[in-house]
Amino acid sequence: MNVSEALDTRITCRAFLDKPVEPDKLRKVLEMAKRAPSGGNLQPWHVWAVGGERLQEFKDLIAEKMKTNPMGEGTEYDIYPRGLKEPYKTRRFQCGEDMYATINVPRDDKAGRLTQFANNFRLFGAPVALFFAMDRQMGYGQWADLGMFMQSIMLAAREEGLHTCPQEAWAVWYKTLGEFLNIPEDQMLFCGMGIGYMDEDAQINTLRTRRAELDEFVVFDGI
Repeated sequence: MNVSEALDTRITCRAFLDKPVEPDKLRKVLEMAKRAPSGGNLQPWHVWAVGGERLQEFKDLIAEKMKTNPMGEGTEYDIYPRGLKEPYKTRRFQCGEDMYATINVPRDDKAGRLTQFANNFRLFGAPVALFFAMDRQMGYGQWADLGMFMQSIMLAAREEGLHTCPQEAWAVWYKTLGEFLNIPEDQMLFCGMGIGYMDEDAQINTLRTRRAELDEFVVFDGI
């Protein structure tokens, strides 16, 4: 698979098969991704890869906590900017509407939408979870490095026949994650990512989010 194919076929997978990810394949993906760009070669990312009984233990813990606290325990950062302006507000709204349309959950079906939201914390059935954190000393530049590292994981995963689901939703359980994984206090959880084999028959995986035309976000100057 070439880079163009990996970019085109990468989606946020929201339904995985009950099929294990081979440990050697996971290590290969992470080995490739560590070549991601990093200013000053700081390589500021820290990753916890969790699977098997340990992951089930964690999902059971979250499921129990969600009985009394379904929206989590808050975040250390704003997942989306407050007072989101256009065109970003409409893009976010449309993404949600398009996703729920694939599973026939209308806007007035609050229970259905909450059920789908809760699926985030079952990792949509992914057999492996990656959790990403970074030293609190780091700044905007290093957050960009972490993003490029995660993108590299997602593209390398496609080469290995895997799919991924990056999930900032895990930020709402940063306290529980920190305790369960023993994340050092000087590191800040950013997000999680499910990784595994996609359920090709799941309707929710037919979603292809809309993208703006080049002229909406590119200024061609002298070209």
